[in-house]
Amino acid sequence: MSDLLAPVRAQTRPDDRPGESLQVSGLAKSVPGGRQLFDGLSLSVAGGEIVAILGESGVGKSTLLNILAGLDEPDQGEVRVGGERIGPLDEAGRTRLRRERIGFVFQAFHILPYLTLGQNVGLPLALVRSDARAIGERARAMLEAVGLGGRAEDYARDLSGGELQRVAIARALIHEPALILADEPTGNLDPDTAARVLDLLAAAVRRTGAAAVIVTHSRATARIADRVLTLTASGLRDDTAKEVLADGR
Repeated sequence: MSDLLAPVRAQTRPDDRPGESLQVSGLAKSVPGGRQLFDGLSLSVAGGEIVAILGESGVGKSTLLNILAGLDEPDQGEVRVGGERIGPLDEAGRTRLRRERIGFVFQAFHILPYLTLGQNVGLPLALVRSDARAIGERARAMLEAVGLGGRAEDYARDLSGGELQRVAIARALIHEPALILADEPTGNLDPDTAARVLDLLAAAVRRTGAAAVIVTHSRATARIADRVLTLTASGLRDDTAKEVLADGR
């Protein structure tokens, strides 16, 4: 599966990788009504590393992901992406950070139906650049990399769920982010398609040197991770050894 990524030779950035692309320290978050989701949560993720965060529905996984992306505010604590602190940034600064340094892979794909696949993949670059030809070439290369060569002019209606998630991965990686955030990326896929998508995501992370955080309730999804953590009210518990033994690796 990693051979699919050969056409795209992303270069690592000395300011982001291979050091810690994500640093989180002392995060706390409560929801309205006072229930605490987590407290004292700290985490470091290096470039090229995949961390899976497990937890049941309602434990705060998606909230944590939104905090890492600067879409939600913690009650206390600090998040750094590629060495840059999110907390002091205004909304424009956070938008700029997401466009430049963060790639998203969503359970629901979020592929825009009125754009071609090439336009969808190229969207992160189109938001910050004006060279349409270069963006189109890059988007076609990314689609080729995920096994969808020659499909740049197609639309979402022409694709299966697994193919749509491949498009989402290509879009998340096109701007060579320091950090990839994936929220239940295989939740809408059958087991065989989910396995192929996970292998593709893992290969992409290794090649580009991005850090990746995957939140999921599925241990099958967590199999591609270098570390497996479980989100609890007191923070993150390292369950890597248990998951490795259970998986037979």
